[in-house]
Amino acid sequence: MLSYLKLIKFDNLLIIALAQLCIKYGLFDPFGIPITLNGFGISLLIIATVSIAAAGNISIEIYNQNGENPKNLIHNKIPEKNANMLFIIFNVLGVLIGFYLANLIGRPGFAALFIIISGVFYIYASYLKEILVIKNIIIAVLAALSLIVIGIFDLLPAITEKNRASQTVIFSIVLDYSIFAFMIIILREIIKDCLAIDKDHNIGIKTIPIIMGKDRTIKLVGLLTIIPIIAVVYYIYTYLFSNSNAVISILILIIAPLLYFMIRCFTAESDKHLNVLKGLLKIILVISSLSLLLYQFVLL
Repeated sequence: MLSYLKLIKFDNLLIIALAQLCIKYGLFDPFGIPITLNGFGISLLIIATVSIAAAGNISIEIYNQNGENPKNLIHNKIPEKNANMLFIIFNVLGVLIGFYLANLIGRPGFAALFIIISGVFYIYASYLKEILVIKNIIIAVLAALSLIVIGIFDLLPAITEKNRASQTVIFSIVLDYSIFAFMIIILREIIKDCLAIDKDHNIGIKTIPIIMGKDRTIKLVGLLTIIPIIAVVYYIYTYLFSNSNAVISILILIIAPLLYFMIRCFTAESDKHLNVLKGLLKIILVISSLSLLLYQFVLL
């Protein structure tokens, strides 16, 4: 059972579901803005999203299989036939639920979003992961879309001329968080490439660590961390500067861990250090998701 949970990257799916729930019940509901989906509808949307993500994770694992790698799940712990069957089940489940929801809210064209995401995951696993930098960007974009999809299905259909201004403000917050998630996932994917440098080299995949070297890449990640730090500081200054409690909370919960991560990037030497960095970015993603629950206390 544990092998199957690792196959679909269950911990990452939980983070996606958590972020979506925080958007719905920490940002949409407390402000009483017009929405489209009830509790059942949002549950279906989360199931559809994580199903597509699970199918994508399975396809990546299938195409990454290497019989000589004892850590590879396919063949060693999970038969490839079972993995392929799960890939089909999760894909079909996600697309069908997406189709149902799109018709439920009167926007059948929205169903194409799930089909496109499913297709991109498959193309990524079979081809795009071999293209330098593109592989990292694709994963980050798909992660950001998992947040934006809540706004697309729950907010957009409820927009009218009277509520357009308030809906736009709320959607912009979702978009800002999606951009932040995109930046953090980019950093995390590069760290993961550093950890997988030997495997990627053996199967002929060109990654940033293979081109630049592992040590230089880790330091590059440290430098790139300045971008999300500046983005968060700008966000605080623009939207939250008048609320001292909000500023202090974000400085402690988001900025401080990012600064610590950046410093550790310049001292990291072993894979153990890289795993700590990767785990720290996951914690930052969880904290940023939970911070959505604070908006009702900051803005109301």
